[in-house]
Amino acid sequence: MPHEFDLTEPELTADDLLVLEDPHFGPETTAVVTGAASGIGQATAVALAANGLSVIGADIDDDGLTETVDLADDIAVAGTIHPVTTDLTDDADVEAMIEVAADQGELRYVANIAGMQHIASIPEFPMEKYDFIVDIMLRAPFLTAKLAMPHIRATDDGVGAIANMSSVHGHYATQDKPAYITAKHGLEGLTRAIAAEGEGTLRGFSVSVGYVLTPLMVNQIEGTADERGISKREVVEDVMLGQARTKEMMTPAEVANLFVFGFSGHGKHLNGGDMLWDGGYTTTYE
Repeated sequence: MPHEFDLTEPELTADDLLVLEDPHFGPETTAVVTGAASGIGQATAVALAANGLSVIGADIDDDGLTETVDLADDIAVAGTIHPVTTDLTDDADVEAMIEVAADQGELRYVANIAGMQHIASIPEFPMEKYDFIVDIMLRAPFLTAKLAMPHIRATDDGVGAIANMSSVHGHYATQDKPAYITAKHGLEGLTRAIAAEGEGTLRGFSVSVGYVLTPLMVNQIEGTADERGISKREVVEDVMLGQARTKEMMTPAEVANLFVFGFSGHGKHLNGGDMLWDGGYTTTYE
């Protein structure tokens, strides 16, 4: 973290974004990004637009989507972001989201990023919360893939990719996040299933990171500090990043760049695999 330990989400600038030359990165190509109204989803929508793509930014938060479009305009991205209000628990909304993407151009890329969290032990976990989390984070990505795959296959070369936002919690489990962990492990399986059916040109991959400096995460840090009577620095370095070797939270832009790389031709051998970018969180221990 910065020396003064600033927990403000960094302002996204054009210099933060990975921009690559790719034959499919142009206005004729569309990409769907869910959860595009904030955090990682917002940064990914802007990053893909910076690479010249026509991006369908989907979220239930209209105001947040407007902020995403404004952010893209502020940094003068080469592509465009088309906001589409989408309730991922509504099948008709998901179908409409994909149809808008197909109408805008050649649908080649999907980034399933939308997610949420609820903290409770398994015996105390409300089933309505479990159902909602699994609907948003596993069922909706499955339906999105089901609807998007025929469009990707219908392009002239069948090249495209469906990427799923996983997590270190797609690799291991901690206490009191059972629905989130279940969904993330399921996403790893969905990723491999997409790869198995994609015939090489239609790829599936996932992105797994640790803690990312988003407004939601800042709220969790401040709440944990108050609850435990410790400093915010101690929350991040000892509680959240205690197992990691890199004592720094990622930024949304850094995660967004992983999606850009994975979608590009540089990622053509990334198929069924996971981009584990966690600072050693899941691969080292003391």
